[in-house]
Amino acid sequence: MSSFKDLRIVDNFYQSSAFFPMPTVCISTVNPDGSLNVGSYSLCFPYYIAGKDRYAMLLECRNNSNTCPNIMRTHKCAINFINDDKASFKEAVRLGFPGPSAEKMKDLKFKTEKGLADPEDPNRPLVLSDAFQVFECTWASELEGADKFKVEDIDDGHPGPYNDFNGITSKYGAHFILYVDKILMKEKYYNAIVDGVKASDFPPVPVDYGYRDSTNFWYTQFPRWKKPIAEPIPAPKEVDLGSIRFAADRIDPNIHFTDDALQNFVKVPRPFLKTVLNGCVDWAKANGVTEITDKEVKIINDKRNAEKQAKKK
Repeated sequence: MSSFKDLRIVDNFYQSSAFFPMPTVCISTVNPDGSLNVGSYSLCFPYYIAGKDRYAMLLECRNNSNTCPNIMRTHKCAINFINDDKASFKEAVRLGFPGPSAEKMKDLKFKTEKGLADPEDPNRPLVLSDAFQVFECTWASELEGADKFKVEDIDDGHPGPYNDFNGITSKYGAHFILYVDKILMKEKYYNAIVDGVKASDFPPVPVDYGYRDSTNFWYTQFPRWKKPIAEPIPAPKEVDLGSIRFAADRIDPNIHFTDDALQNFVKVPRPFLKTVLNGCVDWAKANGVTEITDKEVKIINDKRNAEKQAKKK
C-alpha cells in the first residue's frame, strides 16, 4: 500500500495540484505611450547559468497580459525582487491581477528610479527602488525565431501557430528567455556577496505558493526569528592520480601535464575534472605552452582568480 494519494494534474498544476515554493518578483516594462507598467510574477527562474556567452532568466506569463506585448515590442524588462513585508506583498498581489495598466499604475505604492543598463534608452523601464536586487534584461527574441510574433495578433489569446520555448507558446501563454544585462544590488547585500555572506546577511525574501481556493494568495515571510542554516559541503574525495593522468592524456596529444601539475587536481570533483583540464589546455595553446607544470597551473589559477575578482567590481 502506497503512502501517497494520486492527485489529478490540472491546469496551473504547480499551484492547483501541488505545493510549489516560488519567488515573488515584479516585472517592469514600458507601455506604448512611454509610461511604466509593473506586473507581479512567480514563474521566473534561471535559464542559462554557465558555459554560455551570456546568462539568462526564463519568464512565463499570459500572452494577453500587459507585460507580454511590452516585452515583444521593446525587448526590455527589469526583474525586481521585492522584500517580504506585508505591504509589499499586498501590492504585488494587486499588481498581479489582470487590468488596464494605467488604472493599476496610478496607485503604485513602490518607489521607482532609473536602472544602470542604458538609463537613457526609452525602452528601458524604471526599476523599483524598494527592491533588494534587480535584473535588467533583454529578450533573446532571435531564439526559436520568436521575433516573428506580432503584438497585433494577440487579442483574446493568440491563434497560433506556437513556439515551444520562446515567444508565444500557447493560446494564452508566453515564454521569454531574458538575457541578464546587469544585476543591481542594494549596498548591504552587495557587500555581503563581495566580502563573504553570513547568516545575518540574507535579504528577507518572500516565498510564494500561488493563488488558491478563489480567495487568497499564499506566501511565507523570511523567518526573521531564525537564521539560514549553513550546511558545509562534503569534503571532496581525492581522485586517483592515475585517473587524472588518463583523462589529461586524452585531451590533446600536443599538450603534456607533469605529475606535479596534475597533483593540483586531486580534489576537483570528478564531474568537473574534464572542464578544468580543458581550460588548462586552452590556456596552454593560447600561450604557446606544450608542457604544463605546477608553475603553469599556478599562473592559470591566478588568472582565474583575478577574473573572478574583476567581475565582482
